[in-house]
This record gives sequence, C-alpha cells and structure tokens, in this order.
Amino acid sequence: MLALGLMSGTSLDGVDAALVETDGETIARLGPALTVAYPPRHRDALRSVLGGAGDVAKVERAITLFHADVVRQLLAQAEVTAAEVGLIGFHGHTILHRPAQRQTWQIGDGALLATETGIAVVNDFRSADVAAGGEGAPLVPVFHRALAAGLEAPLAILNLGGVGNVTWIGQGGTLLAFDTGPGNALIDDWALLHTGKPVDEDGRLAAAGTVALAAVAGFTGHAFFRRPPPKSLDRDDFRAFVRPLVEGLSPADGAATLTAFTAAALTEAVRHFPAPACRWLVCGGGRHNPGLMAALADALDMVVEPVEAVGWNGDALEAQAFAFLAVRSRRGLPLTFPETTGVTQPLGGGRFHPVGDLP
Repeated sequence: MLALGLMSGTSLDGVDAALVETDGETIARLGPALTVAYPPRHRDALRSVLGGAGDVAKVERAITLFHADVVRQLLAQAEVTAAEVGLIGFHGHTILHRPAQRQTWQIGDGALLATETGIAVVNDFRSADVAAGGEGAPLVPVFHRALAAGLEAPLAILNLGGVGNVTWIGQGGTLLAFDTGPGNALIDDWALLHTGKPVDEDGRLAAAGTVALAAVAGFTGHAFFRRPPPKSLDRDDFRAFVRPLVEGLSPADGAATLTAFTAAALTEAVRHFPAPACRWLVCGGGRHNPGLMAALADALDMVVEPVEAVGWNGDALEAQAFAFLAVRSRRGLPLTFPETTGVTQPLGGGRFHPVGDLP
C-alpha cells in the first residue's frame, strides 16, 4: 500500500510528510518527502497549549488544516493523486505526555483530516499503549528495524528532536528503545530567549561559549538517568530541573552547557544497552548542528554519523515511520513491545477514520 506519514515534532519547527510503499512489515519503496515550516503564529499557538492549557480545540483545528495543506503539497510534488494513497498516518502534535499517570495527548482531528484530504486516516497511536501501562514512546523502533535490515548489528539509531530517543537493534533484530533525555528543546528555548531565533543555527552560539562542567555533573544526577528503560519524557520534563543549573550563564556559555547536557544524556543511555553499538546513526534536526554532533562523538568516543551515511533521509524518517505504523495498525500488527515501551505484551494501536467520518 502507498501510505503517507505526517509528523509534527517536539521541536515545534514544522510538519514532515513522506510517502512510503509498505505492507507494514517490510519497506518496498521510500517515496518523496517534504518539510513545511510552521509560521510563527502556529508555533506560538502550539506553545500556548503545551500541557493542555489554553484553547486546545481552536489550535487543534488550525493545526489539522495546516497538515491537510501539507498533504496537498506533497501529493502535488510527487504527482500522486489522493485516490492512489491508501492511508495517512497522522501523529498530530504532543501537548501532554504523562505515562506514569496514564495520560498522553496528541492533538489533531483525524476525521477532519480525512474529510479535507479524501484519504482515510489513522491517528492516536499512543493512547492504547499508555492505557495498558506502557510509556507510549518511542513508537518508531519497529520501523527502524525494518529500515535497518541488512546493516551490521548491534546498531544504535538516535533521533534528536526536542527530546532524544534511541533504538538499539541487536543480533536477530532484538530491540531496546527509550527516550535518552533532552534533545534540542532546551537548546532551542535558550536560543529563542537570548537571540530571538528558534534554534541555535549551526551551533554557532554554543561554539562561542564554554561548558559549565559543574552544571553538567548536576544534570547527570537527575533521577531519570537511573531509571531502567523503557522510559519516556515530555518535552518540558527537564525544564525546571536545569533552570538553576544554567541561571546566570552568558547566552553563549548557556548554549554550550545545554548542548553538553544532550551529549551527557547519551553517556548515561549507553549504560543500559545489552551490548555496545558498533555504529551510531543520527536522525532528527539535531544532526544539522555540527557542535552537537561533535559533542556526541566526544561523549561516546566513537564516530557518530547522520543517517544519510546509509542512504536514509533524516528529515523524513519519523514521517515515514508513521506511514509504516498506519499500515501496521490497519493490519492488526503490534506497534509497541515490552522492550520499546514497557507494555506487558506486543500491542496494536491507532484509531481509524474513513473518509466521511465527520459527524
């Protein structure tokens, strides 16, 4: 089936869309992909509802219509009609993730998206897992495993969005996956506060600063790093904890220190691997930051490569994953596993919206 995946990540930067031909177990073809940046009004609107505050219904509708426009742009670029696409995998945007309280909330109106695009939609991928006691994240490991068929193992695939998450793939396709800690979110928020720009472009602000080593030591003392995986995070889980650690630092020193925090989280993560990874591949926006990539290589004491090194599109990977997961959902195949989210048994998920599903 030709499926289309949509991802709006915790970095709040925009919507990734990708076409994938798949049966939900193997990948026949990775098709065209694009990223459409959120205009400031949408980014600000999403910030206003993080945690479930504000006018969520209004923002949800606006974000869904934005996603529908992204679908139309991708179909036009790919010269594909809506009738040729069997499913849309619509992640939506996470505004609340508290699995310990069995709460997770990804806004996005699947029925409205199906009506707007004329394509059936699968959304709400995380709720079933969280309701069953799982972490609800990460969801992409089963896609990573399909994509990495034929690569040497053990392999680590690190996604650096707002939050970092890693998939460890062992011999025979065994999986371990978990959130590692902050990815880009703390760096992005610091850059926005001190420079007015939503990211530290090319890591230039951090490159001009000096890491506060005492702050890094304090950061790795967070209880999250002692917890065994699987485990997951909300975008802002570390915000209050790190504030006093970087308070009073210059803009450059703060950016350098927050970048070091993301790298230090990886040194804590590898303690949980069943065996060392022979290779690290990085996707997500963080791989575009040369300072962050260098910090990761130093922390891990090995070469760290963007996923483009093996021919993948790191900007499209999560969108591709939700196309793949949508097909799995419709086939009744599991999306999450004890080794990826901590759920007690392999579990399906997702909510299906046929075209014309609006009341």
